[in-house]
Amino acid sequence: MKALVWHGKEDVRVDNVPDPVIRQPTDAIVRITSTAICGSDLHLYSKLTPIMREGDIIGHEPMGIVEEVGRDVTHIKPGDRVVVPFNISCGHCYFCDQSLFSQCETTRDTGKLAQTVNLLGRGRGASLFGYTHVYGAVPGGQAEYLRVPQAHFGPIKVPEEAQDAPDERFLYLSDVLPTSWQAVAYADVPRGGTLAIWGLGPIGQMCARIALHQGAGRVIGVDRVPERLTLAAKYGVETVDFSAVDDPARLVVEMTGGRGADSVIDAVGMEAAGSWYDSVLQTTKIQLDKRRALRDCMAAVRRGGTLSLSGVYTGPIQMFPLGDLFDMQVQVRMGQANVWRWVPEIMPLLGDDDPLGTEDLKTHTMALDDAPLGYEIFQKKQDGAIKCVLKPS
Repeated sequence: MKALVWHGKEDVRVDNVPDPVIRQPTDAIVRITSTAICGSDLHLYSKLTPIMREGDIIGHEPMGIVEEVGRDVTHIKPGDRVVVPFNISCGHCYFCDQSLFSQCETTRDTGKLAQTVNLLGRGRGASLFGYTHVYGAVPGGQAEYLRVPQAHFGPIKVPEEAQDAPDERFLYLSDVLPTSWQAVAYADVPRGGTLAIWGLGPIGQMCARIALHQGAGRVIGVDRVPERLTLAAKYGVETVDFSAVDDPARLVVEMTGGRGADSVIDAVGMEAAGSWYDSVLQTTKIQLDKRRALRDCMAAVRRGGTLSLSGVYTGPIQMFPLGDLFDMQVQVRMGQANVWRWVPEIMPLLGDDDPLGTEDLKTHTMALDDAPLGYEIFQKKQDGAIKCVLKPS
């Protein structure tokens, strides 16, 4: 089969690789019909090279048609149309029982490398599709076929009445929608309150739509890419172009009567321009100033407000203003999305009325062979790329 394979920093290629096969009775094989490029994939593309290996198949936002199932898989069958969550969880361990599927004990990597890159020495969370050798080294979904471990629980079946709906109606259940839903839930926006969002990529866009759908009074979105700002404004977001202002956090405070936003979501993480991760890789010194995304989020939230982190961070962050956050009584919540925790709440919104505008998020449809170009334009924010969807078949 064809698959997108990592060969080095900013070097991904579509190669011919062996077809996946059933290995465990809880496996399934899915023929991929759509698979998206995620902002987190850009970390692999250029920043997380120390924990990648040449030959890794990447991608964690797939959906497709079930081709084969192991003997213990009963809730899906060949021919079913399914979405595959990005985290691999068993559904029955201690953490899965608490709906903390991203912390699944069954698939969690506790190997030496995973423990080394965790400052607490306790390994990483649940295994992820196509996401480094500290998250299980499981081949990813930017491919023609995918072996799905823990398929007795993980795959999300598309409703029978929606079999004719385009993939893009349901594809984002793999990551974007549950990640955004959790970010908004963790932000705990008061009804009628104000939410500020740093970063208007796919996650930031959906956070805004979800928050407004759930009753937020105002959503302020901060970014610098014209196409992102325009798309967010289409859905009622008050936009701030941070490249055009000296201090976007101060502007948000001014826009909220001098108090700050009730809730702030960081949907940027280490893809921020000039992020701390660039610094640690290049100079081994971590420099954080108030111009960067996380600091801006902290500076924009009101006293007694909530800061929700959905952007991915890796490694230590020095000079974290814990005392100031304590003084301001700010709550901080974060974590990988627990996909299945939110699916029952999201699924009813994916009908024909499509209130979240899921079909409007995609900006580029590309063949799998064109995936390297998709990565390039997404990373460089060229050609209006906000969400690229690959079509392997």
